[in-house]
Amino acid sequence: MGQKMNKAIGLYNPNFSLDHQGIKEYQRAFYNLNERELLDASLERSEGTEGLGGTLLVTTGKFTGRSPKDKYIVLSKSNESEIWWENNSKMEAEFFVNLYRDMLAFIADKDLFIQDLYAGADPKNRINVRVISELVWHNLFIRHLLIKPEVQKLENFVSDFTIINIPSFQAIPKKHGCRTETVIAINIEEKLVLIGGTEYAGENKKAVFTILNYLLPKKGILPMHCAANRVSDQFSDSAIFFGLSGTGKTTLSTDGKRVLIGDDEHGWSESGIFNFEGGCYAKTLGLTEQTEPEILATTTKFSTVIENMVYDEQTKELDFFDSKLTVNMRAAYPMRYISKSAEDGLGMHPKHLIMLTCDAFGVLPPVARLSPEQTIYHFLSGFTSKAVGTERGVKVPEPTFSSCFGAPFLPLKPEIYGSILKQKIIANGTSCWLINTGWTGGSYGIGTRMPIKATRAILDALLTGKLDDAEFRRDGNFNFLVPV
Repeated sequence: MGQKMNKAIGLYNPNFSLDHQGIKEYQRAFYNLNERELLDASLERSEGTEGLGGTLLVTTGKFTGRSPKDKYIVLSKSNESEIWWENNSKMEAEFFVNLYRDMLAFIADKDLFIQDLYAGADPKNRINVRVISELVWHNLFIRHLLIKPEVQKLENFVSDFTIINIPSFQAIPKKHGCRTETVIAINIEEKLVLIGGTEYAGENKKAVFTILNYLLPKKGILPMHCAANRVSDQFSDSAIFFGLSGTGKTTLSTDGKRVLIGDDEHGWSESGIFNFEGGCYAKTLGLTEQTEPEILATTTKFSTVIENMVYDEQTKELDFFDSKLTVNMRAAYPMRYISKSAEDGLGMHPKHLIMLTCDAFGVLPPVARLSPEQTIYHFLSGFTSKAVGTERGVKVPEPTFSSCFGAPFLPLKPEIYGSILKQKIIANGTSCWLINTGWTGGSYGIGTRMPIKATRAILDALLTGKLDDAEFRRDGNFNFLVPV
């Protein structure tokens, strides 16, 4: 165990130090470093390589996707009857205490990096999150992905939830009540998340999303695994895009004709929709100037985190088509790097609701119009395919049913979210659609993936109202309306 130093560096609330998380022994604590400072510290510690434009090139070792089987919710008297246990793994409180104590002992000789951030663009419905990282680049990642408070507000910042992420910590299954050496343990009662044994940065943001999926329905707010955008000159004309990772949420919502509100996680309140995040975590496999110029441009912008991409050692040029590390290669960047993005992260009640499904069987049409009842059916069933690489072990597209297009992140039963969605669709007259971004002309291995150009054309017709005047036929198999 290292000598106790407890040296604090950076701007933070002096009345809310690491002591409030029970962390009393560590080397140095670096609070709320900015992008330049975090990039430099990452490079000094050899956590990554500086890329073109001042990006940070990192790899995450054997974990290049989420580990859903290693994620747990700590059982308590208050949540025993409300958590959707068929979908979530339990951890007994005594195991969490063991994990917490051992993790704190483990970090006694380590430097820690802390970011104090908001989750939620709506001031009335956001939560304060403190993220404590072993890896500097994880702190940079979450600084991009969540929302930075104004500097003067850091001096009074108090977190609602805390995440402690120590990738080099290896859990002991028998002692810590987990399956492997990797663990993501969410203790709602203690407002604390412990992550160990994985360097994959996406675990940070999805832990926050899981927490919001628990808290917000109690306020009548629908948390959604969706992207959102709006017309630049019409604040009221917004659209939301549901879909699992890899179905096209980021790509299709990042449209130069519309303003991006957010690419992955939103809430729908009585006032409208709001982004949970302040940045994007975009898949980069196959990016080209022709298909996704906005996202491509972020991969050479200062402090963008480039995760698990192959690059030329001399020139630092990225290879967007080499997936030998993983097909789940990604870039994390702040929202402001998208030229047409909403600074406030807000939109009015959505005019259009679009469900993106990646159909690996090739049987769904490119687009279909849904009634409110059909929308809830598809929302609750969540038929799609797991995209290759987004979870450990997924090597080919796997058809799956993921409730609410986000089952891995749902602590509550799906019908709770479905009930709120139905109320909001009916109350606001939202038009609902299903778009297939998967295969056409046959299943995976026989047919071809739906061309992004064709999907964009369909989406443009939908969002501009051209499909409203189209002739429709009722599909004999699925009973929804399909344009003729």
